[in-house]
Amino acid sequence: MIIALAALLCILQLNPYGEEPGKNPVFISPVKIPLSLSANFGELRSDHFHSGVDIKTQGTTGKEIVAAADGYVYRINVSPGGFGKAVYLRHQSGYSTVYGHLDRFTPEIDEYVKARQYEEKSFMVTLWPPKDRFIFRKGDVIAYSGNSGSSSGPHLHYEIRRSDQEIPVNPLLFDFGIMDNIRPVIEKLVIYPVGKGSRAMHGSIPLVLNVRGSNGRYSLQSAAPIPVSGTAGFGIKAHDLLNNSNNKCGLYSLELRVDSTLIYSHRMESFSFSETRYINGHIDYEMLRRDKEYFERAFVLPNVRLSVHDHVINRGLFSFSDDKPHQVEIRASDVHGNISRLVFQVISVPEASEGNDNKDTEKGNAIVMPYNRNNRFVSGNVAVSIPSGTLYDTLHFEFSRTEGGSNSFSDIYHIHNNFTPVHKPYSLSIKPTTVPKGKESKMLILQNNGGSGKIPYKTVWNNGTLSASPNSFGSFFVGIDSIAPVITAQGFSCGANLSGRSSLMIRIRDDLSGIKSYEPLIDDKWALFEYDQKNEVLIYKFDSSRITKGTKHSLKLMVTDNVENTEVFSCDFTW
Repeated sequence: MIIALAALLCILQLNPYGEEPGKNPVFISPVKIPLSLSANFGELRSDHFHSGVDIKTQGTTGKEIVAAADGYVYRINVSPGGFGKAVYLRHQSGYSTVYGHLDRFTPEIDEYVKARQYEEKSFMVTLWPPKDRFIFRKGDVIAYSGNSGSSSGPHLHYEIRRSDQEIPVNPLLFDFGIMDNIRPVIEKLVIYPVGKGSRAMHGSIPLVLNVRGSNGRYSLQSAAPIPVSGTAGFGIKAHDLLNNSNNKCGLYSLELRVDSTLIYSHRMESFSFSETRYINGHIDYEMLRRDKEYFERAFVLPNVRLSVHDHVINRGLFSFSDDKPHQVEIRASDVHGNISRLVFQVISVPEASEGNDNKDTEKGNAIVMPYNRNNRFVSGNVAVSIPSGTLYDTLHFEFSRTEGGSNSFSDIYHIHNNFTPVHKPYSLSIKPTTVPKGKESKMLILQNNGGSGKIPYKTVWNNGTLSASPNSFGSFFVGIDSIAPVITAQGFSCGANLSGRSSLMIRIRDDLSGIKSYEPLIDDKWALFEYDQKNEVLIYKFDSSRITKGTKHSLKLMVTDNVENTEVFSCDFTW
């Protein structure tokens, strides 16, 4: 790498980074092992679209990760969640590449990162090295694969971004060795009646139908036309498959045609991080929460603003009001041009009269909240403020309350339901029914998460009430967290001789408000403990340059939760 430094500096002068992306940049595979993907770009995830591809690393860590093109490191990130350990390279083509969930960097980057971590006394750091500090040629080793951050198994998360705005671009638009000649699989169809009097198969709720077929040709179980009245939209459950992988991946493109006219299409070519949460309006959120199934809409809710929509007529909705038959075709495709088609017949039938529309009369007592206005609801000790743009569609807001349990300090307030998504946080204020003396700072708003699970929210006092900013609807109440985090040594006891070990591990956990911070000291000096958040453990790798080998050492660890409950763990060991 050092030999190439002078040559690359010349390239930097002649071809400055950050220019408009080139039309045909060349990227090689970021791994030296055979390519196999476990996830692709735009795949449907909780609260976001997947912003890259996940490359399998043969079920293990430590595989060499290489620069996909000539470039320099412009960012390094270390975090207990998210991408974990990640390195970012900028290239002269106008694109950047991102390599996440790493086990470690190259030795020179590792040394640089560790020095800054000790300087800032923090495991979690975001660093922006000078552009001439770490320069790599295409194919140079830059890191080693891992399972850090929120990764659920060893793999490499790989992204390509436009450098100017850090906008992720589908890596499969660039040829770096992925093979794919398999057509997407269409599993189910859903028809959505929209508006008063609309029906599908004489019902006012979404109609889910099974699909049959294979190898790109799909139809419904019955060839009989489906009776539909009024305005309706369509959606599907589908997935893509790639060569050398059994993982179900996301679609690249979805198109809807009625009588051969294209009325909806989207393509997963790129999107900004600011729009990724619109996924909750793009999918059928209720079916995901209720049935654990992802359905993609082939129409657009009023407040869904995704740049991937490239052709939409009347939001992708069609009015079946002419008493005639219509042919509907849905096309699902992958980035390599493999296409699957679902074709079926619909027959228009007269709309139901408004008086018989149970779907609408059931909502007669609900409060109408337009998606494009600020909305506020107050009842007794609870207040809800929903800013404009929070809802994906006009909401018939519902509210109820039940008596609180033994561990609550308020009634339980049912704010609409957890089957309706919100795009951004709203304001929730609850006045406690009782405030235990001396426990004010330990009180917080909690959300029931099914069973005994609870979601804590950052909570502040405001004029005698507690306020939080939830990012979902559901059931909320006021609770107290007066229990400090629990700290447990893993695999060793105090006074143990650890001379034969390369590391020690300590588990930290908090059962309510969550871990806010930890401060580790060895021999009264800050020590670098890596935080594996998903496994709730801290790991210290013995470092003879910082502690004296063959001697006795003191360890002190202070862990604080999000309402300032603190636990201290002290222990001696020999190493």
